[in-house]
Amino acid sequence: MRGLTQFESRTQTVIPRHAFLNRMARAIGLWSLLTLGGLALGMAGYTITEGMGLADAFVNAAMILSGMGPVSELHTTAGKIFAGSYAILSGLIIVIGAGFVLAPIAHRVLHRFHVESGKER
Repeated sequence: MRGLTQFESRTQTVIPRHAFLNRMARAIGLWSLLTLGGLALGMAGYTITEGMGLADAFVNAAMILSGMGPVSELHTTAGKIFAGSYAILSGLIIVIGAGFVLAPIAHRVLHRFHVESGKER
């Protein structure tokens, strides 16, 4: 079985449904790990820079990571700098995670179209 980033070439057939589902499970797993890592980083940052408890750090990190924005008012300069940097990182995490999950889907659709059309370059 090929890795997550190694897709079939245009000369190969479309992989079976079970192999595609395995590929999607790996992609969702990678997205989950990326998201949990980002959440842990955010919680640690809020705990260190703002002295928040775990629950408050979790809700603030989760809200920024999901694109909703912070919940609590920030009181320290370090906390404000962290929150801004974390928001930028969170935007990248969202884009990269979407790429992990959407790439196998887009590849399968385009590969199936190419195989069914029978066109060669």
